[in-house]
Amino acid sequence: MKNVQKLLARAGVAAAAAVPAVSFAAVDVTEALAELSGGTAAVAALGGAALVIIAAAAVFRLVRRAV
Repeated sequence: MKNVQKLLARAGVAAAAAVPAVSFAAVDVTEALAELSGGTAAVAALGGAALVIIAAAAVFRLVRRAV
């Protein structure tokens, strides 16, 4: 049980650390694509999807290293 608690704590710290950095990168990409294409709805959807994928990958890597 103690190992599970440690793993959950590390996963929470990893997620908290990854989300701000990922959100800044996603905003920059979204703004750049919006200027190039002119379509804000599609770019917002693309940026949101990229944000979720990048955050999930970062958390997965950090949790994987902790195990």
